[in-house]
Amino acid sequence: MDLIPSFSVDHTAIVPGIFTSRADTVGGGAVTTYDVRLTRPNREPAVDVAAMHTLEHIVATYLRNDPEWKDEVIYWGPMGCLTGFYLILKGSRPSRELCGLILRAFRSVQAADSVPGATERNCGHYLMHNLGMAKWYAARFADYLAANAEKPETFEYPQTERPVTEDGQSFYDS
Repeated sequence: MDLIPSFSVDHTAIVPGIFTSRADTVGGGAVTTYDVRLTRPNREPAVDVAAMHTLEHIVATYLRNDPEWKDEVIYWGPMGCLTGFYLILKGSRPSRELCGLILRAFRSVQAADSVPGATERNCGHYLMHNLGMAKWYAARFADYLAANAEKPETFEYPQTERPVTEDGQSFYDS
């Protein structure tokens, strides 16, 4: 099987930021998946599960209500490794153009008094939320993003170099 492109990202060098994960054409239109990375993979602990769930609810609600962006939002959800989120948008924009939106969305978490949709009727695991921890992670990421918005590594993936044999075979870590 071919290694999927997101596994070619050097996870030992990635820092928190907003990255273009992939660009696709669906039904004749562009669709882009962005990696919104809150922590350094394999260098920092994964985001607390209940806080991640709360961030998912609040940020998804913010994104789907933002007047400028709501019609472009297709999906907002957590990465399985719990180091960040995937944002899928209609169209194709450089990841740097999302900085203001993501910054506002994470600042909205800091201002939240409750978690939207956190009821038994609206959520598959409504008791698994932690607003206090979500606010902490949101503040940490928003402050980092604001302080590093001029650095290219905040928006450009580090790539892993893979040796290739003369016949075109790539070597991969096991």
